Amino acid sequence: MAKDLPTKADVVIVGGGIAGCSIAYHLTKIGLSDVVLLERKQLTSGTTWHAAGLVGQLRANRNMTELAKYTAELFNNLEEETGQATGLRVRGSVSLALHEERFTELKRGASMASNFGLEVNVIRPEEAAERWPGLNVEDAVGGVYLPADGQCNPIDTCLALAKGARMGGAKIFENTLVTKIIKEGGKAVGVMTEQGELRANTVVIAGGMWSRDLAAQVGANVPLHAAEHFYIVTEPMAEMNSNFPVLRVPDECAYYKEDAGKLMLGCFEPIAKPWGMDGIDPEFEFTSLQEDFDHFEPILEMALNRYPALADAGINLFFNGPESFTPDDRYMIGETPEVENLFVASGFNSIGIQSSGGVGKVVADWIRDRKPPMDLADVDIKRMMPFQSNKNYLHDRTVETLGLLYAMHWPYYQNTTARNARHTALHDRIDAAGAWWSETAGWERPAFFVPEGGDFEIEYSYGRQNWWKYVDAECKNMMENVALFDQSPFPKFLLQGKDSCAVLNRIMCNNVDTEIGKTLYTQMLNEDGGIEADVTVIRLDTNEFMIVTAGAAQTRDFSWIKKHIPEDAHAFLTDITSGLPMIGLMGPKSRALLEKLTGADLSNEAFPFGTNQELEMGYARVRLNRLTYVGELGWELYVPAEFAKQVYDMIVTAGKEFDLGHAGYFAMNACRSEKGYRHWGHDIAGEDTPVEAGLAFACDFEKEGGFIGKEAILAQKEKGVPCKRLVQIQLEDDSETAPLMYHEEPIYRNGEIVGSITSGTWGHRINKSIGMGYIHSDDKVTKDWIETGDFEIEIAWEKHKAKVQLAPWYDPKGERIKA
Repeated sequence: MAKDLPTKADVVIVGGGIAGCSIAYHLTKIGLSDVVLLERKQLTSGTTWHAAGLVGQLRANRNMTELAKYTAELFNNLEEETGQATGLRVRGSVSLALHEERFTELKRGASMASNFGLEVNVIRPEEAAERWPGLNVEDAVGGVYLPADGQCNPIDTCLALAKGARMGGAKIFENTLVTKIIKEGGKAVGVMTEQGELRANTVVIAGGMWSRDLAAQVGANVPLHAAEHFYIVTEPMAEMNSNFPVLRVPDECAYYKEDAGKLMLGCFEPIAKPWGMDGIDPEFEFTSLQEDFDHFEPILEMALNRYPALADAGINLFFNGPESFTPDDRYMIGETPEVENLFVASGFNSIGIQSSGGVGKVVADWIRDRKPPMDLADVDIKRMMPFQSNKNYLHDRTVETLGLLYAMHWPYYQNTTARNARHTALHDRIDAAGAWWSETAGWERPAFFVPEGGDFEIEYSYGRQNWWKYVDAECKNMMENVALFDQSPFPKFLLQGKDSCAVLNRIMCNNVDTEIGKTLYTQMLNEDGGIEADVTVIRLDTNEFMIVTAGAAQTRDFSWIKKHIPEDAHAFLTDITSGLPMIGLMGPKSRALLEKLTGADLSNEAFPFGTNQELEMGYARVRLNRLTYVGELGWELYVPAEFAKQVYDMIVTAGKEFDLGHAGYFAMNACRSEKGYRHWGHDIAGEDTPVEAGLAFACDFEKEGGFIGKEAILAQKEKGVPCKRLVQIQLEDDSETAPLMYHEEPIYRNGEIVGSITSGTWGHRINKSIGMGYIHSDDKVTKDWIETGDFEIEIAWEKHKAKVQLAPWYDPKGERIKA
């Protein structure tokens, strides 16, 4: 076959597992038939062949669930289309809870599933045993049953996709090793194989656990690491029959499925075994790893109690095979930010089979249109930080991430491995002040402060966790006095050059062509008017701007801006995050404190809201930016890194007079929610427009040259009040046991689901359980439609009465921030 290898193609896919074959299949379905797939050995020979083949549909948000639902529908029709069986059997799935907090988690998931249109049932332990006869449920407290889940044969399914791709015109070459990606002028233009060069307009890396090293050759960041994954298959058991649903017992790290009259028992153990630290041999094919029965034995012991019939069954196969995992347990797809025209679909964290159909579809559309077909920020490769490809970091994090698949998915959970990767310049000072550290994008950020010091361990729950009193005190001290935040992890970009203003004005929907010293709040939109980023723009000089964005969006937003700078423009973008720490001083006494430190007049007349000035503090020159993300009078201080500790020490010393206290990111999140400030990735994203999100005030429709997405937003505005709007939500229950909203809880109006929560928390300044969410109407979501409805929020399968309004709950007129 090697002599038939073409020299050119529209798209070349590297990797013949189920993801690569699905992408090839879907490319041909949308008319891109000049597709070549290259597999180093045989199709499925890396990870796909030994996958468990579970086809679940409920994921963490609506779009991920839609992709999983599409996968199930695709598998159901593939055999009829291609003549190749997939082995799909829709038997449903049962998840069993062994304690009340797990049952709460499952019920929250059930509420979310109903919001997504999935059939779901909350069941008693006895009902679980009815669906899985012989199951020991004496210590169980409940479970959920999803009838539409199932299982398939991974090899047959992958071969069906490959056959469908060939039927559509794609060419597949096995035993064709890709040795490197060819990059020219910052773009992927083809691949080099042992049989020669193949040029292409688009290259897709779908190489599973080999993807990281292949991408690294051309400077692309694809952080994943292989880990050993264990399961056993018994001899035939009389108890097994084809009606058994897939069974998950996450409290015992185990999943069970019937397989041709046998039982498969697999696990996602809490402490995993990373594999392939020294690289993975390209000759690795249909190969299992060394047995480690001691590692698997604790899982088996629990399974013998859970399903006693297993004790009399012989073990036909003890299997150990590698699968790849990412630092955040979410797969990676999309165009890499480092290399244009290089796409990735890798790191599937043991859900590659159930994800493959949806992934193939959206990646194919993304390749054709050069933009994602839906909001895929959760799995977009651009969320990853460059340091996360570090082998030591990946090894250490992988010890934990495999087990997190079945661990409790606690709100506010913090990873315990691969920590202390990124410290701010103030880390030691903040630590000495009693910080309890959280982590975002590798940054160690203070979640809250423990005044009495000493060791503190979070007691995770779905209600008020044991840090609640500390955050409550931080919020109220900020409301009454002044709080200090270390906001250094906020990414900061510098755009310079004679064309910088024109370039940035095209990218931002607000008008950045303002006087020097002006600070603007604005968004970056896509062509459909969706919000790609939520940022602050500070005009430093005629041809110099600083853009400040959210911590986890550093790679993504830098890439977006850079991509939209014309090649002939005199505009240069630099990431200055590490060199410019930021301190937030927020609260009614912040003005008096800063006037004492700077000797300057910071009154409204001398220093209006939405402006910035460079002032002296100690031996440093500090840029003070009058802005807030917490809804209080306050300033952000941008301090050169070498002066940061001195400035911090001055603030803390002088702050004693003003009852200065430290505050962390849990308090920041609570306060921004009370004020209705949106969080990108939760409350606003690529499928939400400024009109729907209540942010049209940040768009300047009259500025010269317009902005990306302007036409779409104008068309929406011309239709009047939209059918989808972001609203503020408050539960009527204000007791200490009031439930908390977190994400994707259904919103009911007059008994019908009309939307879901995007983010939620406890509002400490107003003492209410609050959230934000989008609500929809077939007509228009008017103020009257909101005020005349009876609203409820479903939390863990129970409905709770709620108040809904467009205005924020705290200081709706903004009087405190402009005091």
